[in-house]
Amino acid sequence: MNALQIFITMACYMTLVIGIGLFFAKRANENSENYFIGGRSLGPWVAAMSAEASDMSGWLLMGLPGVAYWFGISDAAWTAIGLLAGTYINWLIVAKRLHGYSIISGNSITIPDFLSNRYKEKNKVIMTIAALFILVFFTVYAASCFVTVGKLFSTLFGFSYHSMMIAGVVFVVIYTFLGGFLAESVSDFMQGVVMIFALITILGTSIAFAGGPAAVIENIKDIPGFLSFFGIANPDTVDGVQKISETGAPVFKEASKYGFLTIISTLSWGLGYFGVPQVLLRFMAIRKHSELNKSRRIATIWCAISLFAAVLVGLIGRATFPADLLTKSDAESIFITLSTNLLPPILAGLVMAGILAATISSSDSYLLIAASAVSKNIFQGILKKDATDKQVMNVSRIILVLIAVVGAIIALDKNSIIFKIVSFAWAGFGATFGPIMLFSLFWKRTTREGAIAGMLTGGIMVFVWNQLIKPIGGVFGIYELLPAFLISSLVIIIVSLLTKEPSDEIAKEFEMAKIYQD
Repeated sequence: MNALQIFITMACYMTLVIGIGLFFAKRANENSENYFIGGRSLGPWVAAMSAEASDMSGWLLMGLPGVAYWFGISDAAWTAIGLLAGTYINWLIVAKRLHGYSIISGNSITIPDFLSNRYKEKNKVIMTIAALFILVFFTVYAASCFVTVGKLFSTLFGFSYHSMMIAGVVFVVIYTFLGGFLAESVSDFMQGVVMIFALITILGTSIAFAGGPAAVIENIKDIPGFLSFFGIANPDTVDGVQKISETGAPVFKEASKYGFLTIISTLSWGLGYFGVPQVLLRFMAIRKHSELNKSRRIATIWCAISLFAAVLVGLIGRATFPADLLTKSDAESIFITLSTNLLPPILAGLVMAGILAATISSSDSYLLIAASAVSKNIFQGILKKDATDKQVMNVSRIILVLIAVVGAIIALDKNSIIFKIVSFAWAGFGATFGPIMLFSLFWKRTTREGAIAGMLTGGIMVFVWNQLIKPIGGVFGIYELLPAFLISSLVIIIVSLLTKEPSDEIAKEFEMAKIYQD
C-alpha cells in the first residue's frame, strides 16, 4: 500500500510536468529561437532556478549524498564548496558579458553559434568542434540521468532496472519533443523548488529520527576520517562490498590522507561552471540584462542550501542506516532509503519526485542542447545553409532520439556510479568550453586559432588524463578537470600570441560587449 501511494504521488507530479510541456508546445514550435532559447524571455527566478536545477540533476540527491555516506565529509564537502564558489563567480563575471555579447555577435542562440560568431568564422571550424564536443559529453551526461531513473524505480518498487531506465528515456524524449527550451526552463524552476523542499524535508526528518545533531555525531565520530576535512574514510571491502563486523557494524580501514593537492583538485569542480552549456544558455536567454544580479543571488542561495543539505543527508544516513548500503553504487540510494523509511508515503512520494524532478530537469536540457548543437550548427550552419526552421527542428528531434538511444546503451550497466559519470562529463565541458569562454569574453587578443587549439586541447586532455595519466596515481591522481583546464588556457594564450591579431571588426564588437559587464 505504501509503495502504491508513493507511486500515485509521483505519477501526479509527472502529469503536472507533462501539462507544462503541452502548455508551452505551441509557442515553442513557432520558430527555432523559441524552441532552443525560449525567445530570450526568461525572468530572473526562472533563469536562476532552471540553471541550477538542470545543472545539479539527480547527482545532487543521489550522487553527492552517496559520496558523503561512503567516504565521509571531506570529498563531498570540498566538492560542494568548489561548486558554490564556481556558481557565484560565474553569475558574477560571465553572465552579464555573455548575455550582451551573444546578442551583439549575430544574435547567437547556442554556444557553438556564439563562439563561431565571436571570431567571424567563414568555414565554421569552431562551430563544428564545439557541436561535436557538446554531442559527446552531453550523451555521457544524459546516461547519468538514465542511471538515476533506473536506480530510483528499481530501489523503490523492485521493478527491473533496465525496463525503468528505458521508460525514463522514453518519457524524457517525449517531453523534450513537446515544449523545447521554454517548457524545460519553467518546469526546471518548479523542479528546483521540489528538489530543495525534498532535501530540507529529509534533512530535518532524519536528524530528528537520529535523536538530534549530537546523536548523529556520536554515531559516526569513531569512523576513521569520516568527519575530517583533511582525511577520508576508507571502507573495508571484499569485491567491492563492505565488510560487516560480528556486531553488525560496517568495517572501515585506517583513514587515508586528504592533502592540499587533493583539496585543490576537488575544489576545481567549480571551474566546470564556466563551460557547462545548460548554465551558459540561461545567461543568454534571460529577458533583461538588469535582472541578472537578482538571478545571481537566487542561484547562489539555492546552491548553498541544496549542496550542503545533500552532504549532510549522506552523513546522517551513515549514522541512521550504517550497514544497509554496502557498495559504492548502492550508497547513492541513501536518500531513497531515508525517505521511504522515515516519511509518510504521500510525502515520501513527493520527495521521491524530487529525484525524478532533478533527473528530468537535467536530461531534457542535455538532450535539447546536444540536439540543437548538431541541427542548428552542423546541419544548418554547414551542411544545408538554406535549411528552414521546420527542417532544423525536425533534424533536432531525430538527433535527440539518437542521443537518447546511445545514452541508454551507456546506462545499461546497473552498477554504474552516478557521481563518476557526472564528474567525467563535467570535466569535459569545463575544460573544453570554460577556458575559451573566459578568454573570448575578457581577452581581446584571443584569436580564432587560439580558440580552436584551446578547445581541442581541453577536450582531448580530459580523455587522456582520465584514461592514461590518472591511473598512475600519486600527484597524477587529481581530477582531470584541473590539468585539462590549465593546459587549455596555456595553449590559448600561446597560440593567440603567435598568430595574427583579431580584425578591427572583432575588436570593435569586443569593446561594445564591455558595456554589459556593469
